[in-house]
Amino acid sequence: MSENEALQGLSCPKCGGMVPIPEGEVIVQCPFCELRSVVKGERGLRRYQVPCRINRQQASAQLQKFLHRSLAIARDAPRTSTETEAFVAYLPFWAAWGRVLGWAFGEQKVGSGDHQRYEPREIKVMEEMSWNGVACDVGEFGVTQVPLDDQQLQPFAAATLHSTGLVFEPVGSLSDARQQAKATFNDRIRSKTRLSRVSQLTVRTVRERLGLVYYPLWIIRYLYRGRAYQIALDGYNGNVLYGKAPGNTLYRAAALVGGMAAGAFLSIDVSSLILSASGNNSENGVLGAAAIAFLGGLVLMYAGYRAFRYGEQYEYRSGPKAFNLDMVKSLTQNLGGVGEVIDMLEK
Repeated sequence: MSENEALQGLSCPKCGGMVPIPEGEVIVQCPFCELRSVVKGERGLRRYQVPCRINRQQASAQLQKFLHRSLAIARDAPRTSTETEAFVAYLPFWAAWGRVLGWAFGEQKVGSGDHQRYEPREIKVMEEMSWNGVACDVGEFGVTQVPLDDQQLQPFAAATLHSTGLVFEPVGSLSDARQQAKATFNDRIRSKTRLSRVSQLTVRTVRERLGLVYYPLWIIRYLYRGRAYQIALDGYNGNVLYGKAPGNTLYRAAALVGGMAAGAFLSIDVSSLILSASGNNSENGVLGAAAIAFLGGLVLMYAGYRAFRYGEQYEYRSGPKAFNLDMVKSLTQNLGGVGEVIDMLEK
């Protein structure tokens, strides 16, 4: 809904003039007598926008910082790259806020060895939580979540956004977004209980608020030796949310050689040293330590291989990173007990 398309069906109680009500606005002002009124009743889905505070010059400066951020990026990229295009894109994100209350019933492992036992526990958790997820196809930009903790939310004004950048319309279902938010809140509550065994988990959200937030991104495209790359910047604070850059050949080679050497030393030499030092007393703890050392060496070798195999292009994505143990398991599926060690590490 644009400013011109704002609801015009309400009259001012003081002068009788028609009062526009932009979507998401709670307090409105009469354009004739300037009387402020509070909007009550069902307003449907709330829509907000985050202001774009980063200009073109600042965005270009962030590109240079990005090209200097890692040794994995080609060393001549900052001086030989040519910026070809820069524009602002407003992407819609489903958002949910609320106070989440959780009650967990289960057991906590206490003690060790022969004295190890499980004791019943009841845990209560109460926390303000928020969640957001992209509401359109962002395969080109690579951004699926944005920070919405301290950002200034403004009422949605389509005309303003269209005058400053590209505006993407949401696709997908609000009910699906609500289910994703609920599942995320449940997972966070479960992780905060820190119980060894959870038999029952009850989660309730109070003062829940759902909305659609249009978030500004600076999309900067550049050329390096005839190949095109791009980065996506947070239009509110200038942080890089997603980006690609040419890889560093020397770094790839060093990662491969170093990973293979360190991995072979850890898998063969260290694990053999652990087993030989134990002699004939092969307890479960000794075998476990040797298996972990062997597994750690495999991980180092695999990491070195990945850095070389996929390092032709550097890719950055903001947010927590997780190592995929399934790939390591596929390399060790025929090594017997090592697969069991990986299963234990996953748990």
